Amino acid sequence: MRAMLLERVCSLDVEDTPLRLANVPTPEPGRGEVLLKVLACGVCHTEIDEIEGRTAPPRYPVIPGHEVIGRVVQLGEGVEALDLDQRVGVGWIFRSDGSADENVSNSFVATGRDVNGGYAEFMTVPSRYAYPVPETFSDVEAAPLLCAGAIGYRAVRLSGIRAGQRLGLTGFGGSAHLVLKLVQYLYPDVEVYVFVRAEETCEFAVESGAVWAGVTEAQAPEKLDAVIDTTPAWLPIVAALGNLKPGGRLVINAIRKEDRDRESLLKLSYHDHLWMEKEIKTVANITGRDIREFLEIAAAAGFKPEIEIYPLEAANEALVSLHRGVVRGAKVLKL
Repeated sequence: MRAMLLERVCSLDVEDTPLRLANVPTPEPGRGEVLLKVLACGVCHTEIDEIEGRTAPPRYPVIPGHEVIGRVVQLGEGVEALDLDQRVGVGWIFRSDGSADENVSNSFVATGRDVNGGYAEFMTVPSRYAYPVPETFSDVEAAPLLCAGAIGYRAVRLSGIRAGQRLGLTGFGGSAHLVLKLVQYLYPDVEVYVFVRAEETCEFAVESGAVWAGVTEAQAPEKLDAVIDTTPAWLPIVAALGNLKPGGRLVINAIRKEDRDRESLLKLSYHDHLWMEKEIKTVANITGRDIREFLEIAAAAGFKPEIEIYPLEAANEALVSLHRGVVRGAKVLKL
């Protein structure tokens, strides 16, 4: 089968081809697993964290990709919950202990980092962590829902946002633009304020339903009850804390933060940014519950992500664009 391989750590600031297209053996499903023919795979910033070594794979080579849509083409021994030809999705959680806190368990195994993922024509996954995908979504529309959407749903739950409050979003890429749609559906009277790196993205945010959009360090016209940060940077953390009202909560939805602007933390003032019982909470991985519930909500709401489609062999182009360019929606590999 064809697959894109990550074989080393490198910097996407200077490297244009971090992955290599190769022919590798098609995997065989083990007991309790299924073999999927991959139909589409979303491109996530976490892949950049893997490539640049912030959350490096335990071994090389590895096939990245954890926003996977595929069809079941082979059942491993003991699989009863899924059927041949069934369309399913796979997220960042490849397997864990099945508990309510499986996202922070020592048993957590990440798709496309700890094991091979969806930048390939086929992949295996435990049947328990393959989720039926509502038919209302095409393959490429469904792919970003498995991580960008589902992890955004977890972040919204952790934010504690309630009807009539104000929510901020720092960054407006693959995850945040889905969070906005989610909040509009669940809490239609919540006002959403968006903070972005590039002014060009402000128009997209307002078109999508934000009541206001500005650059990262801007002061929102109103203090916010909660802010969800979806960026790889540190400056948005400081800026978001300055926009919270007393008792507000910042939820950081990122696997890792880059070092390039870490000195921004020197701007942190206890009085201006942390005092008055403000809270900081982080999103750690994802659970099966998050994915199942979000897929149901997304289907009921009928919202769909904004996407840009690439063929498998253009995965490097998609990753470099995500890292260096102005992001509008989600990027998806179509096989």
